[in-house]
Amino acid sequence: MSHIGITLLWLVHWLPLSWQAALGNALGSLLFRFAERRRRIGEINLQLCFPDWSAARRQQVLHAHFRCAARAALEHGILWWSDVKRVKRLVHFTGLEHFLAHQHTPVILLAPHFVGLDMGGVRFTAEYAPIVSMYSRLKNPHFDRLMLHARTRFGGSKMFSRHDGVRPLVREIKQGLPLYYLPDQDFGAKDALFVPFFGVPAATVSAMPRIARVAGAKVVPLVTRQLPGGQGYVAQFYPAWDNFPSEDVEADTRRMNTFIEDRVREMPEQYFWLHKRFKTRPPGEAKLYP
Repeated sequence: MSHIGITLLWLVHWLPLSWQAALGNALGSLLFRFAERRRRIGEINLQLCFPDWSAARRQQVLHAHFRCAARAALEHGILWWSDVKRVKRLVHFTGLEHFLAHQHTPVILLAPHFVGLDMGGVRFTAEYAPIVSMYSRLKNPHFDRLMLHARTRFGGSKMFSRHDGVRPLVREIKQGLPLYYLPDQDFGAKDALFVPFFGVPAATVSAMPRIARVAGAKVVPLVTRQLPGGQGYVAQFYPAWDNFPSEDVEADTRRMNTFIEDRVREMPEQYFWLHKRFKTRPPGEAKLYP
């Protein structure tokens, strides 16, 4: 089945972006209707994060998220097989001066899990490779190989598994490679702090302030937004954080979550709601997912 899926993605990647967007939106609507288990995860996440919203509004945002996520999945074919010129046309930069101000010093690019995450990352490598990042292996080896290919195809960027720990990342940052850092998923209680995410205690990896301190790195957020129709994506750089890291790792981790919350409020349909963000609970708390 994976070979058929990859073949279909290869065929789709030749289509104009507007056609891919239309196909992705249609596919997302089908998945919203039939992917009951994933839909339920998204419903729980949105109810936890936005309890003041009406049920109808949460369903509307979740439906839109399925469409955005499916569209981004189809458009990954451009990252995998298209030439560098088309990748650059797919994603436009804004706020680039915030990165360029620290380009020749240790830098951490904070990249939360929005649907355009890979679009912004691969686009960055097309211009400023190599970089270093950490990834979680996909269960399907064929798609895992393609994702690694996309993330390393320009300029020999380096990817390390989460099982390798942060030492290789620190080493590469000190040698001049920007770190494309994805901090906001639940990987269990190890090396995590329970800090609020939309008011709900969430197991949050606290490595970013530690890495920044050891590597002497500036944190420059990079958030990628999916645009309507065939307009592609915009990767927005934000100003480097002042007074980071502080002497308080928990406060620094809270600051990171607060920044992500603010971006989610700007485009809630594009945040990755289908991940069990609150799976790991503090001692004594009941599970939140069936």
